[in-house]
Amino acid sequence: MSTLEIIILALLQGLTEFLPISSSAHLILPSQIFGWQDQGLAFDVAVHVGTLLAVIMYFRKEVGAMAVAWLGTVGVGPEKGKQSFDGKLAWWILFATIPAGLFGLLGKDFIEEHLRSALVIAATTLLFGFLLGFADIKAGKRATHKPMEKLGIKGAMLIGLAQAIALIPGTSRSGITMTIGLMLGLSRASAARFSFLLSIPAITMAGSYLTLKLVLSAEGVDWLAMGLGSLIAFVSAYACIHYFLILLEKLGMMPFVIYRLILGVGLFWYILA
Repeated sequence: MSTLEIIILALLQGLTEFLPISSSAHLILPSQIFGWQDQGLAFDVAVHVGTLLAVIMYFRKEVGAMAVAWLGTVGVGPEKGKQSFDGKLAWWILFATIPAGLFGLLGKDFIEEHLRSALVIAATTLLFGFLLGFADIKAGKRATHKPMEKLGIKGAMLIGLAQAIALIPGTSRSGITMTIGLMLGLSRASAARFSFLLSIPAITMAGSYLTLKLVLSAEGVDWLAMGLGSLIAFVSAYACIHYFLILLEKLGMMPFVIYRLILGVGLFWYILA
């Protein structure tokens, strides 16, 4: 890849991984529209590492508290034997990650062969954009919102099932998990935070799978491209999370819904043209 391609693709990964607009769609489309070659496994690993480090660093206090509390629930560490919400939240996130892991393991070949097309991306961009808009309008009219503590394992698993559907390109992992969170009664901020925390094991699984494929393959590694891609993805993802949470409180999800609808219509126009 050229340096320009590295910068653009890493920025796309970092900026779209946590926005409800589908990072996979934005990474697939440049190759289909501009005829770029596939970025390769090594680059995919690099940008996943960058975005993973960004979300862990941003939520480092929550992640640290959850890790200590979770260890306490299994009888290890300073909070041994204690029951806290942080411990429950850690278990909810672990269990909610299972559907995406199973769906990815069983359906990855079918998805890669049949669903990574501009037509599928256009359809899912529109469909799940409408659903996000519907959920956001309902949330805006709600007088009170359910605190995250009341989500429960059932609600967490429903969001986890939604995350599994997001393996279909164009759906948006963050978009569909926030949509279900809003439909379950969470506030926009709580739905976004749960989605971001849920992304940590999901990105870890995806990155580990790609790393294993890279190790087993004969693909060469351009360490400069990997380093640059990882750094750009980290910086852009960290900034994206910060400003998204600020924008969410002021404007809600509608700017992203409108973007998805415009993108979906534009893709259909491009396909038909």
